[in-house]
Amino acid sequence: MEKWAGLTNTMTTTNPNTMFLLQNYWWLIVAVLGGLFVFMTFVQGGQSLFHTAKTELEERAIINSLGRKWELTFTTLVLFGGALYAAFPLFYSVSFGGAYWVWMLILFAFVLQAVSYEYINKKGNLIGSGAYKLFLYFNGLIGIVLIGAAVGTFFTGSNFTFDPATRILEWGTDDGYNLRGLEAAIDFKHGAWFNLAMGILVFAVARILGALWLINDLDDDDFADVITRLRAVVKRCFIVLLVALVIVLYGLITMKGYAYDIHDPKGTVSLVAGKYLQNLLAFGAVQLIVFLVGVVLFVLGVFQSGFGNSKRGIWAAGLGTVLIGIIVFTLAGLNGTAFYPSYADLQSSLTIQNSSGSKYTLMVMAWVSVAVPFVLGYIMYVWYQMKKEGPITKEEILTDEH
Repeated sequence: MEKWAGLTNTMTTTNPNTMFLLQNYWWLIVAVLGGLFVFMTFVQGGQSLFHTAKTELEERAIINSLGRKWELTFTTLVLFGGALYAAFPLFYSVSFGGAYWVWMLILFAFVLQAVSYEYINKKGNLIGSGAYKLFLYFNGLIGIVLIGAAVGTFFTGSNFTFDPATRILEWGTDDGYNLRGLEAAIDFKHGAWFNLAMGILVFAVARILGALWLINDLDDDDFADVITRLRAVVKRCFIVLLVALVIVLYGLITMKGYAYDIHDPKGTVSLVAGKYLQNLLAFGAVQLIVFLVGVVLFVLGVFQSGFGNSKRGIWAAGLGTVLIGIIVFTLAGLNGTAFYPSYADLQSSLTIQNSSGSKYTLMVMAWVSVAVPFVLGYIMYVWYQMKKEGPITKEEILTDEH
């Protein structure tokens, strides 16, 4: 317990109320950007749908549609990661310093994506378009499942000890193994079932959003057959999503959460039954209402374009995804909850209070955060410019070599 005292007191000796507000403010920023990123994973979800194309023309249509948006997904990811690691740098050092196999696989998956969209349709590339399609599928499947599993560890915990006084991090001290983060997917004693369910849930959401996007973006007359297949994908994935969602909700309701007293200078962490359900109800009905609105919007979008004939389901489902994503992150980090808990040593768990930057850093960043709406405005502008020419047609594919 004592090892947290020095770090916590350093952060809170001057005007602790302002510091605490800044920490909460930045976690809310992270939550919003996280929700936006989950929506933008429709690109990764779409990359797992190449099998719905039965002709080369249909395949090119899918690649062209997703290829116009992958950079916006990357921009959102960088913005999310930058905000998280700049505001809470201790999370960066502990997670990347310990669970680096998971993070390296995720980063490798996104590097493969960038390379693939650059070379997949170029004539004379050395390894052929089939290899690049495989890379994109790897990004859309492995990359997204691992991201979901990593988010799962925000609730189940990770296998590390960290002493802020000596800055010594040890990973894999519990049960004597050291898998550098990969235990999140195989250690069922410590919640791997929940992490995998979260990974499958995020993958199902991304795949549904990807199918809904393609339904919206492909011309009805030219690509009617592949659109019909995409609607079938939405239906099948919705069933998978419901199963994974039941498991995740069961976990959130029944598992013990890593709680601490926000007024305790030592930040002592303890396990509390029903903590995440308490968090959902902690701010009155606001979070619960936002979560339920998000669920309703997502289901509405699924039924509009998956079970119905509308092409606009992506917008309702996308907004619903953002709202649900925001609530998931607020449950993990607000209301006196450790957002990166350690099951090897409870007192090594990271909270928004003991892992944040200095008051000066957070204050300067708060002014910088004014630029966030401009970045989002840029994304919307580029989106509009790409979309205003209408849906993707056969003529466009046959006449445009890019």
